Amino acid sequence: MANKVDFKNVSVTGLESSPVAEALAGLRAHEAQYFMNKYKLDFMVIPASESRETLNWVNRILKEERDIEITAKPLETASLQVENIKWVFVFYENGLAINIPYTIDTTKQRAVGFKLSDGMEIPEELENKFKFARKKSKLAGTIRGSFFVIKGEY
Repeated sequence: MANKVDFKNVSVTGLESSPVAEALAGLRAHEAQYFMNKYKLDFMVIPASESRETLNWVNRILKEERDIEITAKPLETASLQVENIKWVFVFYENGLAINIPYTIDTTKQRAVGFKLSDGMEIPEELENKFKFARKKSKLAGTIRGSFFVIKGEY
């Protein structure tokens, strides 16, 4: 069942098992605010238990592109399409959020983004592989982020 993320009244619903639930909820709300402000779209999330196809797609990209396997439990996913860009998000129990903008008809914009919730450590599977830049967010506190460009076809 899909739930609309409210970025005005941030809620931890769906993320309660995370040790950084409030920061992760702020990060999720940050994404929702971006899509509303830029595209006038509601940001809808669904439980990871109902998202097997989405999770398989994300896991395949991570494994084939960089030999990365995320060990944290996925809690929620989101999928949106804006014009020719498919956007996919996964929010994990440890506070990690992965976003993938993937252009459908060109290779112009295809990447995997990693965002770390305020207060979480860099996951072992990402340590020493990426440098994380910091960004302040009213909703999410300090977000640390990194990315890599996708080279293959998925």
